[in-house]
Amino acid sequence: MSSESTDSLSAVPIPLDRLAGLKQNWKTDMVSGFILFLIALPLSLGIAMASGMPPMAGIIAAMVGGLMVSQISGSHVTINGPAAGLIVVILASVDRLGGGSQGYRATLAAIVISGVLLFIMGRFKAGELGKFFPASVVHGMLASIGIVIMLKQFPVMLGAATKAKEPIQLFLQLPNTLANANPEIAAIGILSMVILIGLTFVKGGILRKIPAPIIVVLCACALGIAFHITTKHSYAFCGQSFDINPSKCLVQVPTNMVSAFTFPDFSASKLNGFWLSVLSITLVQGIETVLSCAAVDKLDPYKRHANLSRDLSAVGLGSAISGLLGGLPIIAEIVRSTANVANGAKTRWSNFFHGLFVFSFVLLAASLINTIPLASLAALLVFTGYRLASPRVFKETHAIGWEQTLLFVTTIAVTLATDLLIGVAAGVAVKFLLHILRGVHLNQLFKANVEVFAAAPDTVIVKIADAAVFSNYLSIKKHLAGIDPNKKVILDLSRATFIDHTVMEHLHDFAQDQANGGGSVAFTGLELHQTVSPHPTSCRKQTAGAR
Repeated sequence: MSSESTDSLSAVPIPLDRLAGLKQNWKTDMVSGFILFLIALPLSLGIAMASGMPPMAGIIAAMVGGLMVSQISGSHVTINGPAAGLIVVILASVDRLGGGSQGYRATLAAIVISGVLLFIMGRFKAGELGKFFPASVVHGMLASIGIVIMLKQFPVMLGAATKAKEPIQLFLQLPNTLANANPEIAAIGILSMVILIGLTFVKGGILRKIPAPIIVVLCACALGIAFHITTKHSYAFCGQSFDINPSKCLVQVPTNMVSAFTFPDFSASKLNGFWLSVLSITLVQGIETVLSCAAVDKLDPYKRHANLSRDLSAVGLGSAISGLLGGLPIIAEIVRSTANVANGAKTRWSNFFHGLFVFSFVLLAASLINTIPLASLAALLVFTGYRLASPRVFKETHAIGWEQTLLFVTTIAVTLATDLLIGVAAGVAVKFLLHILRGVHLNQLFKANVEVFAAAPDTVIVKIADAAVFSNYLSIKKHLAGIDPNKKVILDLSRATFIDHTVMEHLHDFAQDQANGGGSVAFTGLELHQTVSPHPTSCRKQTAGAR
């Protein structure tokens, strides 16, 4: 970007906030909110059903996330609501706590308690704790979630019944799933997937202005009417008999909103596995929220920064209220937030309008939702899962270095074989082991050696010595957070014996933030280190004799 364009961007006044922001930007925020409603409605329904909960659980979370969380969060253009990243832990919780209605109500209690914990953590400024986890382990966690979503939703997309529940069992059952696919349901699911893939190649025109989920749902509804799946019937295909049951093929939401609310069963806190559910939900919800908010900050054209701890509290409180009403946990959702920025949203009111449109539609037109084929929603989730675990993600991770690939694959493999918490713990354990094998002393794992001093009125020198790794980055972050964004910063890494990928990534983010604030960052001492790959955020180890 040229200096002229940079100056013109910085000259744009930052939008007002709160009620003044509503008065100033209601037109653009309302338009973006409406587009987000079109995206969120089918996704919220699909996420709820994939999580083993009634469709209204996703709608409730979208409404609470938009109408309430938007007004108390610490971010400006982030969209809150249910997200695919929590499907795995919620579904596991429902199954673990009894399945069916019992497991649903017990999981609602876990969601409420998890929300309260997140609220308290946010009040104690715990928003930065999300940066404690190694970047490749977090990417591995998200990729494993994507793989599980694909495996679990593929049978639904094809209308094939399967008794398998675990990821590996589902993978082994794929040939059987294909052989037992219901032709009419599979046609809807496959058409939906073809549309989603095809739209990725459309660069302009009217189709780019219509959210892909809406195109998918409209086409699926039309095909469903053509196949008469709104009525119960049987038909023959290639010598086999197939049954169509609308209650199993279409979305089912109550037309009376009051009857849609379900209240949690807190007596479930005595069940085996209840607190494991609470811990799983809290971990994934907290990490995803912090990471998403930080990512959206980079997309914000006005370069505003979210208060991560306040956002964590807001999401926690919203989740507790959602759970009390029968809804899913709420999260800061990166895909919808990206769409929000792309559609010109300027303030938190776009999130509010998105929730208001969801509420209005369900209140006035719930019967239309009940014409949506489940296969189309499953296709949306399979597509979402693929984006989380696409070959591109593996390729980008490997480009950083072999050890990041090891962490990434370890997290995925252990998660698929066991569960998400054990997978994340395994990834972190491997990261610690690698650091120790590279010569990082135990007393350096959690406390960094950092010095900060002023070299001139407008220049600050930051010297980092010994090991700088993911587990001690928070102590580095405390020093960096006290530096004015308009200062020139010299990051002296000449005495650092080892710098891991996570810290390098955060230091590059810090450099970008300084540049956005009118300052600059110069790295010195990196020439004294060996890297495992040419990637700028690859880990670095000091060469022998450099000190």
